[in-house]
Amino acid sequence: MKIAFAKPELPAQGTLVAVVSEQRKLGHLATQIEKLGKGALSRALGASRFKGNADEMLTILAPAGIEAERLILIGLGEPAKLDNLAAQAIGGRLVAALNGVGEKEVAIQVEAPAGSGLNETALAAQIAYGARLRAYRFDKYKTKEKPEQKPSLKKLTILTADPGAAKKLFDPLDKVAEAVDFARDLVSEPGNVIYPESLAEQARSLKNLGLEVEVLGESAMKKLGMGALLGVGQGSERESQLVVMRWNGAKDSKKWPVALIGKGVTFDTGGISLKPGAGMEDMKWDMGGSAAVIGAMRALAARKAKANVVGVVGLVENMPDGKAQRPGDIVTSMSGQTIEVLNTDAEGRLVLCDAMWYAQENYKPQVMIDLATLTGAILIALGTHQAGMFANDDELAEKLAAAGKATGELLWRMPLAPAYDRLMDSPAADMKNISGSRNAGSVTAAQFLQRFVQKGVNWAHLDIAGMAWADKDQPTCPKGATAFGVRLLDQYVAANYED
Repeated sequence: MKIAFAKPELPAQGTLVAVVSEQRKLGHLATQIEKLGKGALSRALGASRFKGNADEMLTILAPAGIEAERLILIGLGEPAKLDNLAAQAIGGRLVAALNGVGEKEVAIQVEAPAGSGLNETALAAQIAYGARLRAYRFDKYKTKEKPEQKPSLKKLTILTADPGAAKKLFDPLDKVAEAVDFARDLVSEPGNVIYPESLAEQARSLKNLGLEVEVLGESAMKKLGMGALLGVGQGSERESQLVVMRWNGAKDSKKWPVALIGKGVTFDTGGISLKPGAGMEDMKWDMGGSAAVIGAMRALAARKAKANVVGVVGLVENMPDGKAQRPGDIVTSMSGQTIEVLNTDAEGRLVLCDAMWYAQENYKPQVMIDLATLTGAILIALGTHQAGMFANDDELAEKLAAAGKATGELLWRMPLAPAYDRLMDSPAADMKNISGSRNAGSVTAAQFLQRFVQKGVNWAHLDIAGMAWADKDQPTCPKGATAFGVRLLDQYVAANYED
């Protein structure tokens, strides 16, 4: 779908969209149409329940005097509540509605009502951004779809007084949306297409945006002592990988970077601690944390972010081969700490701990944030509306929560405490990879990871197990892969580290 910006004018074809505030307060375009149509809008509104609320749309045949075939009234809701996320939702809902009715071209007249927190230019850009995000569709393997089953919308034109200014605001948002789509594709691909080597190749493709990308294979990781990560992948025919992506956009290229760490279990059978068969196909998205980090690095590079950021993702496939890691095995991590592996399905933390240590040893980050579809326990605690956040620094937690609120990728802070940490002590090694209890599973996983955070490093762990995949459509995200974390991380860097 192409998005364009133009001066306001009544289109000669397609669908025209006019905005209406709460209590049916018509915008300038709607008022103009009302006059041209000799009261047609008033009659249509009178026969409907449409009030102009933020989640409402009313479709009518274009009245006399309008060359467009169809007219849609879309609600802006209460002006005081019209912020970026509300505007994005409007754009998303519009695209979703029109893709299902066969419309090919749409023009929406953007008008910011009095009392809105957004001016017209910002409103235009944010509506376009929401439309762009919602237009995503993963359909590359569909070969027998009928034309009427495919999205029909080819062009969305945003009509605004200063189209140049709106496009200037939209361009960096469009680059973030491209990164979101890229990450959604990675998560959506099946395990026979995305595996450690092929996911590493996807990361390598970002070199053309200016990212420095290095890939370490198993021999290099073995020399570094990454026994925790390598143990997870030893039962797979696919070679494990560690991908390091660097973006140096700050004025001071030697300034210590922000480090983003991602769990990339490209398919998780559970290993010898085999998962139940029902629903195992969902485990193709157990690499959602790595996809978020790769997507965030793509967004930062594409929009030339003025910050230094390093992304490190550990990529493995967890399989139950004869060579696979056994429950009870003891491995030595890159940090030198030993781990008793009581359950091979608690593998993500083993991947992350070596990736985290590598980032700290090589890049001395001022802040380190890891993302992982780590525990089912976080789903029990928070469901599918917020990700769990664990942090060793209050200011970092507050800034991440603010970035989540700004992007709609919400975080809820969870506890860390010595009492939970003691549950991870092992009688045979420095620690074990599960507590042995069903209680506080997401907390004890975070406590495990905290043991690999070096002194003085501000660290946060985001457990996104409930957020990587959506079971139903959302205003700016269709059912399926969400790429949760891409926008959040991009916003966090933009708000706190860009020069």
